[in-house]
Amino acid sequence: MQDAWIFDAVRTPRGRGKAGGGLNTVAPIALARTSLQAIRDRNSLDTSLVDDVYLGIVEPVNEQGSNLARVAVIYSGYDQSVPGVQINRYCASGLAAVNMAAAQVMAGQARMTIGGGIESMSRVPMGSSRGAWATDPQVSIYTKFVPQGISADLIATKWGYTREHCDEIAVMSQQRAAAAWAEGRFNKSIIPVKDDNGMTLLARDEHMRPDATVAGLGKLPPAFLQMGESYGFDAVAQQRYPEIEQIHHVHHAGNSSGIVDGSAAVLIGRKDVGDAHGLKPRARIRSFASIGSEPTIMLTGPSLAVDRALSLAGLTVKDIDLWEINEAFASVVLRFKDALGLDMDRVNVNGGAIAMGHPLGATGAMILGTLLDEMERRDLRFGCASLCVGAGMGIATIIERVDA
Repeated sequence: MQDAWIFDAVRTPRGRGKAGGGLNTVAPIALARTSLQAIRDRNSLDTSLVDDVYLGIVEPVNEQGSNLARVAVIYSGYDQSVPGVQINRYCASGLAAVNMAAAQVMAGQARMTIGGGIESMSRVPMGSSRGAWATDPQVSIYTKFVPQGISADLIATKWGYTREHCDEIAVMSQQRAAAAWAEGRFNKSIIPVKDDNGMTLLARDEHMRPDATVAGLGKLPPAFLQMGESYGFDAVAQQRYPEIEQIHHVHHAGNSSGIVDGSAAVLIGRKDVGDAHGLKPRARIRSFASIGSEPTIMLTGPSLAVDRALSLAGLTVKDIDLWEINEAFASVVLRFKDALGLDMDRVNVNGGAIAMGHPLGATGAMILGTLLDEMERRDLRFGCASLCVGAGMGIATIIERVDA
C-alpha cells in the first residue's frame, strides 16, 4: 500500500453568497478553474500525471450539474487524459473528495490526484437539488427528518449549551479570523479570483464581522424558533428524544455558518512521483474515516469519525496537535470539544465558518489546507480536520506533517 502525500492546497476567498457578493458574477465552473489552474501553475505541474480529479458539490444541479469536475478540468487547460468526477456527501463533500483522491493513490491506482470542491451558493441556492429526504413525506416521516438548525438547537438543549455559550464561540471565531487575516496566516493558500480581463474580483473573505460582541449577538432573533414550533419540527425531534421537554432555540445568523461562494483544491500523490518532478511533499495523509450517526440530531458525527480515524492511524486524541472542525453551528463546535475533551486553544485557531462562511462543497478541502498551513507555521506534527454531515454522518482526516 502506498502513502498518499499532500503537495499543495489552495482556496479562493469566500464571497458573500447572495446578489452583490464578491463572487456572485463568477460562474461555478470558473471558480473551480481558479483553484485547478492555481494548483497547476504554482507547482509547474505536468497535468498528464494527474490520474483523476474529485470535486465536492452539494447542489449538483443547473450551473453545478452534469459533471462539472470533468468539464472544469478541460476548461482549466489540463491534459485531455485527466478525468474528473463530482461527489456529494453533503457538507463533507470537499473533504470526502480529498479522501477519495488519496485512496486512489494509497491503493496504487493513481500517481497523482486532486481533491477539492466548489459551491456557488449565490447562484445555486442551498436546497436546489431537493431530494426525497426533505421533500417526500413518507421518507421524512420514516427518518424523522428535521432541518439542521433544529438539530443544532437540539444539541444545545440536550447538552446544556446556552445562547451565551454559543455566542461566545461565534465571537471567538470572528476575532480569530480577523487576527489570522491581519497576520497573513492565509497568504500561503489564498488565490484571488479574477475576471476575464485579469481584474481582481475578490482577494479576501468578505463574510467576516470582526466587531461582533456577545451583547450585540444577543439582540438577534433565534432563526429556527418558528420552524420548530409552528411547522412542527420540534415535535418531530422530541419523538426521537422524548427526554427533551422543550427545545431551546439558541442559534441565529450570528452563531451559525455563513452562506458563501468559493472553491478549493488539494494536490495529492506518491512521493516518488513528486520527487521525480520537483514537487516537495508537505504532509502525509495518515488516515480518514466516514461514519453514520443518528439522523435527527444529525450533527454529532464528527467525534465518532475522529475516533475511527484515530484507531486506523494508531493514534490517540492526545497525539493530535491541532484541530479543525467545521463551524456549521456553534453547538457543533461545543459538542465536538466536549466529546473529545479538547482545549479550544487547539481548535479552529484561525476562526471558522461562523466568521468566514461555509461554501458547502468546498469547505472540507478548505479547512484541510488551513490546518496544514497552521501546522507548518507552528511546527506541529499531527492535525485532524472534521465536519458534521447532513442526514447523520461524520468525517475526519488525520495528516502528519513532513519533517515535523
